[in-house]
Amino acid sequence: MKRACFLTGALGCIGAWVVKHLLDAGEDPVIFDLGDDMRRIRDLVEPEQLARVRLIQGDVTDTAAVIAAVKESGADRIIHLAGLQVPFCKADPVLGARVNVVGTLNLFQAAAECGISKVVYASSAAVYGPDDLGEGGSSPDESTPCNPTTHYGVYKQANEGNARVFFTDSGISSVGIRPLTVYGVGRDQGMTSDPSRAMKAAVLGRPFQIRFSGATDYQHVSDCAATFLACADRAPEGAHVFNLHGDSVDMSEIVSLIRENAPDDAANITVDGPTLPIPPGLDGGLIDRVIPGLPKTTLADGVRMTMKHFAMLQEEGRLDTRDLDE
Repeated sequence: MKRACFLTGALGCIGAWVVKHLLDAGEDPVIFDLGDDMRRIRDLVEPEQLARVRLIQGDVTDTAAVIAAVKESGADRIIHLAGLQVPFCKADPVLGARVNVVGTLNLFQAAAECGISKVVYASSAAVYGPDDLGEGGSSPDESTPCNPTTHYGVYKQANEGNARVFFTDSGISSVGIRPLTVYGVGRDQGMTSDPSRAMKAAVLGRPFQIRFSGATDYQHVSDCAATFLACADRAPEGAHVFNLHGDSVDMSEIVSLIRENAPDDAANITVDGPTLPIPPGLDGGLIDRVIPGLPKTTLADGVRMTMKHFAMLQEEGRLDTRDLDE
């Protein structure tokens, strides 16, 4: 009997890559989303694979709809990625709370009512404020106190707390994963999408200005997606939260790598903006100890693969440039 994964946020960047990994492993994912735009998934998989994806349309803030969809799916595990990013939560904090907090509660409630014992959900490095550092100014680990400075970060912190309560009250095990700056094909929304959008612009020979500066911690989206799946399959019982660490580098290194991989002349990529209100790197040692063997794509390889994929889509006339045309 085939396993079934119930996935929210599958039409977003990380979600599309989770779908790709599930399809490549022979699973037929069940995805739940308010929309029906499959373009990010379509950019990653073959048409015959895409036909195996089952979409149930619904609103993650609708408790009854979420529970009904999970029951109908026959899933044995849930990966919950749906959420509004920092700018959208800032623009409409009430809507942000409904989607990011109530939506997450709905998935846990559905798990409890449908007999699903594990939920893996997207938390974020945004639970940390810029001064939330480890001893001696080191990168924060999971024991570092969190003082988020955005609504989005506060919502993610609330989700981690609610996950602990669900384990205590209902026995639902969970893993909250805290990525920082995820990059790759499909990353086209939010402030930290700018490095990925710059890679796309460089492939097209367009100028692009990245809106934040300084160092941050980069994780390739394929690695991030694989981590969600590994946690769904291998994480021990309990309510866990894990930081993700990739390559913590200054934006100047990203720009250099983009220029190295750009066609023809050096890409006109510039940087002008503040540093992110988050520590520039995370201590990811805990997840490596608990769930060893996770994939680690080097930054140089990740940028090269991303720009090569963008170039392939461009050659095939399928490269979506709406994020550059705004």
